[in-house]
Amino acid sequence: MRSLAFGLLAALAMAGPAAAQPRPFPPDFRTEEVPAEGATLHLRVGGTGPAVVLLHGFGDTGDMWAPLAADLARDHRVVIPDLRGMGLSSRPAGGYDKWTQAGDIRAVLQHLGIGRATVIGHDIGTMVAFAYAARYRADTERLVVMDAPVPGIPPWNDIVRDPRLWHFDFGGPDMERLVAGRERIYLDRFWNEFAADPARFDEGSRQHYAALYARPGAMHAAFAQFLAFRQDAERNAGVIAEKLAIPVLAIGGARSFGATEAVVMRNAAAEVTQVVIPDAGHWLMEEQPVATIAAIRAFLPASP
Repeated sequence: MRSLAFGLLAALAMAGPAAAQPRPFPPDFRTEEVPAEGATLHLRVGGTGPAVVLLHGFGDTGDMWAPLAADLARDHRVVIPDLRGMGLSSRPAGGYDKWTQAGDIRAVLQHLGIGRATVIGHDIGTMVAFAYAARYRADTERLVVMDAPVPGIPPWNDIVRDPRLWHFDFGGPDMERLVAGRERIYLDRFWNEFAADPARFDEGSRQHYAALYARPGAMHAAFAQFLAFRQDAERNAGVIAEKLAIPVLAIGGARSFGATEAVVMRNAAAEVTQVVIPDAGHWLMEEQPVATIAAIRAFLPASP
């Protein structure tokens, strides 16, 4: 118990003020390329114990999860893919609807010999995490969703009318031409406008992610994630007829989705715990990692 407490303190210390770039993963984490249906996912895996899957969103990659991974790996097996088309994963022509991407995650877990798992998502990762929990109900232990709506789940139709979300429909050849060579400018808009304090998304991290999104085909695939929302909404509108029965944690930044995250999930799940992180915008792991890690830890079952 004493060593577990010490490990938690050490991990929280690692997750303190923003570093000059995304923090590295613990040295015992390994990387792997795992085939899924029509895609190959870049994967980070470490730790032992009950399985936890961490799914990133737009504007970053699986690298965002390093502080949480360092904490959870003490008593969990932590699996962190880059989503289809993003980061170091392959960029296929299609399959960007979240139901298909849930299948990608299932293929990864089967490759690793993992059955049931807790799934944690942020931003678009929240949408994939929900799709996974809905599609593979018997294989999902718990679900954590962080600061993003889920297409088709009320109040989706109200949320998408927010003018700040114009980027949901931004895509296509002409938009790609506008952004080509200007990826950093486009991404800065998200890191700045959706943060409580843009300075918490540090310059090193911005350079790191901008370089990844400037790779050939990366912005095309990122736009495809958003352009699939209508297809996702149609699927989820039918899915929520049967609410999720597993425990769900809904985390929102106080200066972003806040309590709305739990409002959304109560329309799709029977058992929802609400957490609002103070002094945080959308970028919870960059802005308030200690509080975010503590909220997730409190939601997970106690370690043996």
